[in-house]
Amino acid sequence: MLTRRHFIVTSAALFSLPIAGPLLASTRPTEAQMAEWDAQVTPPNYDPATSNPWGLHPRFLPQRVTANDGLKPGDIHVDAIARYLYHIEEEGTAMRYGVAIARGNLYEPGTYTIRRKVRWPHWTPTRGMIARDPELYAEFADGMEPGPSNPLGSRAFYLFVGDRDTYLRIHGSPHPGSIGGRASSGCVRMVMAHINDLYPQVDTGVTAHLYAPEDSISAQS
Repeated sequence: MLTRRHFIVTSAALFSLPIAGPLLASTRPTEAQMAEWDAQVTPPNYDPATSNPWGLHPRFLPQRVTANDGLKPGDIHVDAIARYLYHIEEEGTAMRYGVAIARGNLYEPGTYTIRRKVRWPHWTPTRGMIARDPELYAEFADGMEPGPSNPLGSRAFYLFVGDRDTYLRIHGSPHPGSIGGRASSGCVRMVMAHINDLYPQVDTGVTAHLYAPEDSISAQS
């Protein structure tokens, strides 16, 4: 059983599960369009450690912290209790980011492989999402084009088990006010400016560990 002992030394983390599946469209935004969107979602004079136009609790701003011994550099750990994502670095450190996780029982703890990553992805709700919330998702059954209002935001990491796409994602969100809460239909959400910083540091093939949330784990002393 996964416990909080697996987490980073500083404080507990949190994470959530993915929500949407990819639309394999034949068109992609141009580099110029993606650069324009990146500018739109990045605060002026952006400093990851201090910029906070979203009104987040300060603990959810990116911080470099000390990692527990034995964690593999490159891997991602999502602590669903504290709502943190950790990217493990060399030399015993990790970058920590605030996240939002899935609401209710939609969160799926587990060990996944990041087999795909995409800048400004397309998005298609899963059939389960459409059946569960048709008023929200039915109109997007054929997918949504990339852009700042797309639910997958500016960047997405696609979580697989073996060769199977789970349709779980770690992704940017157009709803930064949800960070620290439980809001998604399964995915782990991040502030778009934060995942833009993280994206080039994460290689495909690394492992993402999603730990259990507060309603499925006993308190540990």
